[in-house]
Amino acid sequence: MKRYLAQAAMAAMAVATLAGCAQSYQPVVDTRGHDSARYQQDLYECRQYAQQVSPVEDAAVGGLGGAAAGAALGAITGALVGGVSAGEGAAFGAATGGAVGLGAGAYSGVNEQQRIIDNCMRGRGYNVLN
Repeated sequence: MKRYLAQAAMAAMAVATLAGCAQSYQPVVDTRGHDSARYQQDLYECRQYAQQVSPVEDAAVGGLGGAAAGAALGAITGALVGGVSAGEGAAFGAATGGAVGLGAGAYSGVNEQQRIIDNCMRGRGYNVLN
């Protein structure tokens, strides 16, 4: 059981780290013909828009879905495989599925934040190269 808790704690730390990614994301932009101070202000404002999307919320939803699916699959596997109980299989499946779901949800949320920043900068007349 301690191993499952350790997996969950590591996943939670990864999610917390990803939560601040929009503030450090730096799109590759062709700034030729643009004022540097205006660019910094536009980037700041676009990052603020991106903060409206929460990777932590996406991670939580992914984690819950992954845990539920993992528990179901683990219980079935545990019931079918000798030497492992359905409860042990469900616990292992829930922990593993939850960790995978957390990671996938957080990754999705961070990607959405980056897309928002890129689109916002394009909308302000910048040529976003990445």
